[in-house]
Amino acid sequence: MSPLFPALTEALADPDGPGAHRPALRFGDRSLTYGELAAVAAPLAGRLAGAGRIAVWATPTLETAVAVVAALLAGVPAVPLNPKSGESELGHIVSDSAPTLVLAEAGDQLPSALGELGRVDIDVRAAGAPQVPEDLTPVPDVPEEPAPESPALIVYTSGTTGPPKGAVIPRRAIAATLDALADAWAWTGDDVLVHGLPLFHVHGLILGILGPLRRGGSVRHLGRFETAGVARELTEGATMLFGVPTMYHRIAEALPDDPALAKSLGKARLLVSGSAALPVHDHERIAAATGRRVIERYGMTETLMNTSVRADGEPRAGTVGVPLPGVELRLTEDDGVTAVEAYDGETVGEIQVRGPNLFTEYLNRPDATVEAFTEGGWFRTGDMAVRDPDGYVRIVGRKATDLIKSGGYKIGAGEIENALLEHPGVREAAVTGEPDADLGERIVAWIVPDSDLSPPSAEELADHVARRLAPHKRPRTVRYLDALPRNDMGKIMKRALPHD
Repeated sequence: MSPLFPALTEALADPDGPGAHRPALRFGDRSLTYGELAAVAAPLAGRLAGAGRIAVWATPTLETAVAVVAALLAGVPAVPLNPKSGESELGHIVSDSAPTLVLAEAGDQLPSALGELGRVDIDVRAAGAPQVPEDLTPVPDVPEEPAPESPALIVYTSGTTGPPKGAVIPRRAIAATLDALADAWAWTGDDVLVHGLPLFHVHGLILGILGPLRRGGSVRHLGRFETAGVARELTEGATMLFGVPTMYHRIAEALPDDPALAKSLGKARLLVSGSAALPVHDHERIAAATGRRVIERYGMTETLMNTSVRADGEPRAGTVGVPLPGVELRLTEDDGVTAVEAYDGETVGEIQVRGPNLFTEYLNRPDATVEAFTEGGWFRTGDMAVRDPDGYVRIVGRKATDLIKSGGYKIGAGEIENALLEHPGVREAAVTGEPDADLGERIVAWIVPDSDLSPPSAEELADHVARRLAPHKRPRTVRYLDALPRNDMGKIMKRALPHD
């Protein structure tokens, strides 16, 4: 297998070459060229070789990026840890993954759940190589590129149906996904990415940090997301923006009063949203103000990226595009075996995928691994979707929480949520199903009204949805909230809604 980071490998081989002086990483006012990144990460990689699994205290810092790159250079599986996780969840992850060390920025206070681990302090501000404990035996050379199936990262799922599971992501999957996205997005070493996402999950870490490094380009991380930072970086030469719907919603809200933001977004080559569906209303507001359309892609921890709207394709709001090169995608009936052949934009099925982008297993969970795959090697995503006649995929929700069977119809909650968000009196919306003696399930809408307007009535919202979609998709019950429960990525946590 070729190196994961060719530009970094070249900088290691020729520290004085022109490629070594190209910018690689920038966090705030601190940055590293490829030569500097090599000088910092390579000695650390040599010291990590043979250390077994290592944990990374994944703060949004230059040190986290260096730690993960060093682990990948060393061929050591890295376990990114969410600094906002509670003691119980951290304790489970540490016990399950059994790392030998934790890498953290020098000076970070770590919770007691990590107290028994050996610690490696990383201080990129120090001259030369990062400071590491003396009891780590130095290894002079970076190990050779490991085999494609070697585990690169162990990323823990959100744990919505039980304790988080560790998805073992091989080097092969990272390379395949990033190369497929390079094809779909015309992503090259000339691109400069700006993002403000956390670094403990696939979107922020693999796409946002490892993606630019694989292309030989650069990334500018904001530390924390703010529209002023987005405007500044895009004005100063950044070409791409990665974000989640919450970020793009804030951008859409700010645009009317911030012409500089609109102008900067108009300069971007690519605006990408992921991790959850971006409401059509926000799509349209951003497009109207900037002349640029946000494109969406679809992936998950276990599969990395599956589909995307292509840079040379139609940026159609409400869809996640077509399967990426190398990814097979099918929809199936409730039995999980019978394929849905329709491309009619209406027939709902569960997404199953197969390809080099998939994880290898759930760590220490052979039962869950077997259950996740069909006999033919298709991964059961649990996401429900329809396909348009031209093959574009539209996700309508999760099988467990968003597929509503009402009056003999299969209905996806996502399309109803988008319709509700088009109503001027609705700021946020979630849709669920509840048992109904007549319909089987009735559609329930959870609404956060726009504070500047009187809350729309249940009848008004039902009629609004019926006109846009179909009468059988109208909500039968409407409940009003001050805010919807969301996780760190901005995804609505429907299981946390206050059911009676």
